[in-house]
Amino acid sequence: MEKNKRFLMKGLIALFTLFITCKGASQGKAVSTQIDDVRIAINRSANYLMKNTKAGGMFEYRINMNHAIKVKEKYNILRHAGAMYAMSMCYQLHPDDNMRSAVKRAGKYLRDEAIDTLPGKENMLAVLSKPHDSQGDEPLQAKLGGTGLGLAALLSLEDISPGSTPLADLRKLGQFLVYMQREDGSFSSKYIPAEGGVNDNWQSLYYPGEAILGLLMLYEKDPSAIWIDSASKALEYLARSRKDKTDVPADHWALLATEKMLSLKNKDKLAVPRELLIDHAVQICDAILKRQINEPERTEYGGGFSMDGRTTPAATCLEGLMAACSFLPRDHDIRKRIDSAVYQGIAFLLNAQIKEGPFAGAFPRSVGRLNQNTPEAKEFNNRATEVRIDYVQHALSAMIQYLRLF
Repeated sequence: MEKNKRFLMKGLIALFTLFITCKGASQGKAVSTQIDDVRIAINRSANYLMKNTKAGGMFEYRINMNHAIKVKEKYNILRHAGAMYAMSMCYQLHPDDNMRSAVKRAGKYLRDEAIDTLPGKENMLAVLSKPHDSQGDEPLQAKLGGTGLGLAALLSLEDISPGSTPLADLRKLGQFLVYMQREDGSFSSKYIPAEGGVNDNWQSLYYPGEAILGLLMLYEKDPSAIWIDSASKALEYLARSRKDKTDVPADHWALLATEKMLSLKNKDKLAVPRELLIDHAVQICDAILKRQINEPERTEYGGGFSMDGRTTPAATCLEGLMAACSFLPRDHDIRKRIDSAVYQGIAFLLNAQIKEGPFAGAFPRSVGRLNQNTPEAKEFNNRATEVRIDYVQHALSAMIQYLRLF
């Protein structure tokens, strides 16, 4: 009897081992197949952005794949910088002379048309958002996020084409970011010359993370204490202001900035405690994971991060999650949740990408439509087929991160 029990137990163990092995092999094959699909998708989106970089360096900022729908004539210089950032990442993954040429043209446009000194601030430069770009009544202004992303974009260009921007100008952009920082480490979001300078009437969720990333990239290029001190103070402020809160926003730029900070050579000597940064990152990741659509009424929304099927929220959430994967321990409780969410989220993006025709490589604003009975349905549905450079940029960045991670 005892011998039979032992024999039965060995059989069960063997079956269980076979099950786990087959399951692991199946998952591994699925990831491998997805990686191949991601490589192809990256190439499509890279070509789309190159094709839509004009000779003068501007991007074809916004189009609608439905030619019957007229798009608004606007241009957002923050998204211009973001597209440069993603294209530089793509070049580092797959060096291509056409890509580098496109990023250099975009960089020249950024420097020549959007960067200037502010009245009375000759030691600073800022990326300016101009009234004619917004086609509205907003005055000339320097947005914190514009200069933060502009600095990150120009420093990314330096990595692939050294000497494109003088170091003195990069430092002046950094000086503006430091100037916009408050004593507690937080930032003001706008500088409006016509209204006296620093303006605190509005605060952006994403600008601080963009500014921190720009400062950290500048520190890598120019290891001066002023840049790392400002970035550390800002990231510590974000972490402490959100500590123990349950309604933390999906701040993917803060995760990208944290990834950059924890990758620095002297990361063990940072002024901000590593444990605080890790806890903050876990908070944001948990908030992001709770947003993912796992059981949608419409299957095309599955893996996305918004109930209306928009693609960019999915891409930015994935950017943040994968940035966190670079520094969160493999045995951390949240890692399995992140790995699963990333696989599903990338599948959502792959399904959303336009694969053929004149818009190949583009990402539409949404894969879904709102019920015609809802008040906002007409505008949303008309814009569902819209493509903007940031829709493509964020998806491209997420896919490149995925390839690097896996």
